[in-house]
Amino acid sequence: MGTADATTTASSALFDPQAILESRVRGAMVRAVPDLASQSPEAIDPMVTASRNAKFGDYQCNAAMGLGKKLGKPPREIAQAIIKNLDLTDIAEPITEANIAGPGFINITLKPQSLSSLLTTMAGASMGFPAPGSLGTAVVDLCGVNLAKQMHVGHLRSTVIGDTLANILQRAGWKVIRQNHVGDWGLPIAMVTSRLIDQAAAGQIDLSKVTLDDLDKAYKAAQRECESDQRGLLMAQRWHMGPKIIAELQAQADGAAEKSERARSVLRRLQTHDKDVMAVWQRISDVTMSACLTIASRLNADVRPEHSAGESSYAEELAPMVAELEKSQVAQISEGALVIRLEDVGLNEPLLIRKSDGAFLYATTDMAAIRRRVQKLGAQRVVYCVDARQSLHFKQVFAGASKAGYAKLPSGQNAVLEHAAFGTILGEDGRPFKTRSGESAKLGELLDQAEAYAFEVITQRSPDMSEDERRSISRTIAVAAIRYVDLSTERIKDYVFSYQRMVSFEGNTGPYLLYALVRIRSIFRKAAERGISTSDLPAPTIAHAAEKTLALALLRYPGVVQDVAKSLEPSRLCAYLYELAGVFSTFFDVCPVLSAASDSERASRLALCKLAEGVLAEGLKLLGIPTLEKM
Repeated sequence: MGTADATTTASSALFDPQAILESRVRGAMVRAVPDLASQSPEAIDPMVTASRNAKFGDYQCNAAMGLGKKLGKPPREIAQAIIKNLDLTDIAEPITEANIAGPGFINITLKPQSLSSLLTTMAGASMGFPAPGSLGTAVVDLCGVNLAKQMHVGHLRSTVIGDTLANILQRAGWKVIRQNHVGDWGLPIAMVTSRLIDQAAAGQIDLSKVTLDDLDKAYKAAQRECESDQRGLLMAQRWHMGPKIIAELQAQADGAAEKSERARSVLRRLQTHDKDVMAVWQRISDVTMSACLTIASRLNADVRPEHSAGESSYAEELAPMVAELEKSQVAQISEGALVIRLEDVGLNEPLLIRKSDGAFLYATTDMAAIRRRVQKLGAQRVVYCVDARQSLHFKQVFAGASKAGYAKLPSGQNAVLEHAAFGTILGEDGRPFKTRSGESAKLGELLDQAEAYAFEVITQRSPDMSEDERRSISRTIAVAAIRYVDLSTERIKDYVFSYQRMVSFEGNTGPYLLYALVRIRSIFRKAAERGISTSDLPAPTIAHAAEKTLALALLRYPGVVQDVAKSLEPSRLCAYLYELAGVFSTFFDVCPVLSAASDSERASRLALCKLAEGVLAEGLKLLGIPTLEKM
């Protein structure tokens, strides 16, 4: 990760004036105070910030304040030494002692022509991003559906956040492998498979016509059939509640035991790849994954069949892996179960990888997945987009995998295992988002409702538009609204899901950003209508204050993307795009574009508009938000 971090930092610093200034000031600090040379660059804080008041320049360096206190010298004296060793002739106006304000603040004003040059270079150099794969391989674990179950609101975050992080990591220079860790194995799957076999044999269902809704009902029914009120039976017997009640509870318990044993028999047949049982299992898998991919497509998420890596694909690896862990004494027997003790890494709870009855657990499969992802797929980073409630589980699994050597690459370096944990989606009552019946909201129904809200809004705004066009636009707006409200919230935080707020065209919403982009694109459409050429535009000339503000905002884009790739925090890209849209709006209001004072000024401002359109469109694409030409 060290080399990758250095590469990304260097690439983002190519165009961002603040990053350039920080690098130059850091070097000047070392030359001014040689004792700093022994410290790592990260430990030397140049304290460069954007100025809040234009009369103090574009940026302010406050490094002299901290250094002065540390060295016991007047900050102004330190500031003078920094200036003496600071070369900014290519990017900033000359800096003299007159640029030192107050006790030691250094004010820096950028040259307009340097901003123009940086913008031109950024546009012609793929914005400074390394080629995909040049930083290494990253596996992103996303979506995570379970067989025979509908995708619900909880899958929204794992799918949308995972898809977005995969997009951003790839843009930042990683080769990205998406993996949909499907829950397709184990006793719960055997239970529903067993029930379907019985129903098909009785002529109650036609497996060739079964739907996911049928499977979802069968899953719940199978669970109920295998449950029994053993505690109630014991109490009834103890308190002599009567032969009828006891007989009913006993019959229920016997029936549940019989169904459970039949499910275990089906599981054994699955494990030995029994042809008839596997055919039913495959049908369950096909129906589930078809529905999953349809929902993912509606969300504009890149989740394809080849991304699936089900628990079944690891099934035959578990027994030999666990035996190896026991033999190497990485794992030890504890009360009949096999555990990996983690006290040496600060975790008091051991990692359970085999129960006393010989059964494996989710943790066992997750260990096997890490081993495959690192040692076979060559991942330097493995990112898990999973609910924050699984944080302890992943801490244990990561520690266990590292202890077992599964996180070690062929190079000898350890892969970075990261849990991109996220919070819960809440209803407007502040509780986890549910349907009126108290069940988790189905993701397909949630999308339907969002599209209906968006259609209503579009109909009010554009009643003369054809219904087909309104339907098409409302689908895009719904995706933008749902994805953006999820991504714009700090990942770890819970958020309230409100259709009305998310489809609004005002405030920090997906539809607002779509409108901002459409507004920019309309400039070029109007230019074409007037016969104004928008090809071969010159480098923009930065003359007006609003032009400078827009230029500075645009130049920050590569650094923001690299920051998100490192922090795994998509909300930072959302915040940047919202800020950029506001900055462009101000620019457009005060700087006439098509009606500029001269042809050269118009061409320059069109060039700025084109750069803004490119950055905003790409940023939305990274967020997985499809764009529109008009609304």
